[in-house]
Amino acid sequence: MYNLLRKNIERKIPLTDEEWDIIVSKAELIKLKKNQFLQIQNSNNSYEGFILKGSFKTYILNENGTETVIFFSFENEWMCDLESFYHQKPTTYNIKAIEDSEIVVINKMQKAYLFAVIPKLIKFHVLMIERANVAIQQRLLDVLNKTSKQRYLDFKERYPQKVSSINNKNLSSYLGVSHEFLSKIKRTVS
Repeated sequence: MYNLLRKNIERKIPLTDEEWDIIVSKAELIKLKKNQFLQIQNSNNSYEGFILKGSFKTYILNENGTETVIFFSFENEWMCDLESFYHQKPTTYNIKAIEDSEIVVINKMQKAYLFAVIPKLIKFHVLMIERANVAIQQRLLDVLNKTSKQRYLDFKERYPQKVSSINNKNLSSYLGVSHEFLSKIKRTVS
């Protein structure tokens, strides 16, 4: 059932069957229906997760009640509220399934145990954190330096199979534009 996860890890480090069994014993499979939450903003429930199936949006709910989508996450990707997970602070973000989804999660205590028992997982962890930092920097640079149209085209190119399944409300929030402006962008690139 977790084959996608094992392949993801083994692209960076080899695992024995015994090591894999230990990892699986500490992981939890969570199945969420569309619009169910994995994490709620300002809670004390944070996971590191690997998406086996489905899609998620990571967003904040502003004081005026509007959503600002920070990231989308899809199959075969890792997802985590980094500050909350690693520093045991209340969660910064809401993480919600935007389609029926399955995610393998682990909490910080379980991860620390795995590091102690399978030390080579630390190397994998470092590579994951490096990748997360690069993604965060790229997102920031895109917001600061690219037009909304360029960001839309980049997203469409990176996730061609997903762009049509994300509703305009979520996509316009992610791009930082109004629904009307997103419609104009879509009309000009069609």
